[in-house]
Formats: sequence, structure tokens, C-alpha cells
Amino acid sequence: MQFDDILTCNNVQKQFKNFTLDVPELHIPKGFATALVGENGAGKSTLLNILSGIRLDYRGTVHYFGETTDVDSVKHRLGYTGTKNYFSPQWNGAQIREMSGLLFDDFEPERFDQICHAIDIDSSIFSKTGKAVSKLSDGNQTKLMLACVFARKTELLLLDEPASPLDPLMRDTLSDMIRRYIAEGDGSRSVIFSTHNITDMESVTDYVLIMEQGQIVEQGFVLDLKEKYIVVKGDADDTEAARPYLLTCQSNSYGFEGVCLADQLDRLAGTHIEVETPSLFQISVAVMKQNSRLTIPDIA
Repeated sequence: MQFDDILTCNNVQKQFKNFTLDVPELHIPKGFATALVGENGAGKSTLLNILSGIRLDYRGTVHYFGETTDVDSVKHRLGYTGTKNYFSPQWNGAQIREMSGLLFDDFEPERFDQICHAIDIDSSIFSKTGKAVSKLSDGNQTKLMLACVFARKTELLLLDEPASPLDPLMRDTLSDMIRRYIAEGDGSRSVIFSTHNITDMESVTDYVLIMEQGQIVEQGFVLDLKEKYIVVKGDADDTEAARPYLLTCQSNSYGFEGVCLADQLDRLAGTHIEVETPSLFQISVAVMKQNSRLTIPDIA
């Protein structure tokens, strides 16, 4: 199945002292929600900062909407939320509304107010003497960021860890907001968001990029990846026979469970196993474990 690309990257590199982001080629499909998954320090925020135009000191090219590599020419079509220093810390809600209107021609104050009310942001911050945004909880600051970008007429949202500070109900609400945003665009709107914990956002994820050590180590539509990987469960007696073919393996005296590539199942012929469709969390962990420097410490 063929899809247009909302973004493409060619030979994108960013070098830090002890870290290198290296993306030789990347195509992100238009009209879908794409999750960027990886452990801390994998390069998710660096990549999003490059895609959003916040960071320009990199090598390579990024093409937007199949039209241009000039991010300034398409910034009005992009919405971005970060993890810190998004608002001036002394601003209150009224000032955020005012400044958003000055910065973005497509910002709709009435829609912003409606979203703030719907996601239960304390209305007192919008008075002239309302508390500064720096006094709000991390969750409420994130809600304000989301209200700002969803109150604009954009075609692509780039959201850096939007779910991390949110409570479970608001994470579910955010998933609904993303679904509605994409659906109302009738194929013209896309969302790219990063996350540490894909479990809460799996239901809204269509496409996934898994990052480790500055590189994209797996990618694809979720439905395709759930055919590529499979969960295997078996008896304890078969654990050692199965282990070499498993990307992950948890075992005890009763049996084992792990993830393997579906095309490796024939290697387990003769063992007593059951198979299940994996969750995106299970796939992500399995892929990351194969590429991570993380090991289990000896704490005995």
C-alpha cells in the first residue's frame, strides 16, 4: 500500500560530544499518528527539534509536505509542544492567549477557551492577576501547550512527550484529541509524538519509529509489525531450546514467554508452544533490548 509522505529525511546527522543522531533515510506517512519510541537519550527530542525547525545546526535535509526543505515557509502549517521552557515562566493564562494570537495568525481564541474548559484547566489563571504558568503543575502546563496547538489550523503536530506529565484520564483524552484532529483533516493532517511508555498511547498509534542510540532501528505500520513479531509461550522444559530464537525471554519454574520474529517460528518445531499477537509495548521492548547498552545489574 502506497502513501504520501508528510516528512522525509535524508542523511540527517547531529553530533554532540558523546552522542550522534544519525538518520540516513526516513519517510513518515501522511494522514496518520506516528509514535517515536525509545529510552531516555535515544535521540527522540533531538529529532523532533530538527523536524520542527527549532534546531537548525544539523547536516542533511528534511522535506516538508513533499514540497520544500525551507521550514520557515511551512511553520504556519506546523504545531509543536516541547517538554520545558515552552512558555515564558511569568506569563499567566491571559497572556498566553494574547501572545498566541500575536505569534500565530491561525490561532483561534474562542477555540482555545473551549479546549481549556473541556480539558479542565483552572479558569482562574486567565484573570489579569492569574498565577504564572511556572506555578502550575507539569500536567497543567502540558494541557496549556496542547490547547494552544489544537486551537490553530495546522496540518502537522509535533508533540514531544505530551503524555508523560498527564494523568491516565487525560492521556486517554489526548488520544481522543489526536484521533479527532486527524479524522477532521480527511487525510491531510498528521501527528508525530514521542513517548517513553507506548502502552497508554498504543490505541492512537498507526505508525511507529523505534530509536536506540541515535538511530532508528525499527519502523513500520503497527499492524505490519504485529505480523512481523510474535509472542511465544511454552513449558519450562523447552525454555533453553527456545531461548536462542527469542528477542526477549522471561522464564520461571512453570514456563517461559518471549517475543520472536514470526519467520523464526519454524525453528521452534518440536517444542510445546502457544503463540499470541504482541502488543506494541512488547515489540518496542524486544527491539530496544536488541540495540540497547542497558543490562541488568547484579544487585544480589
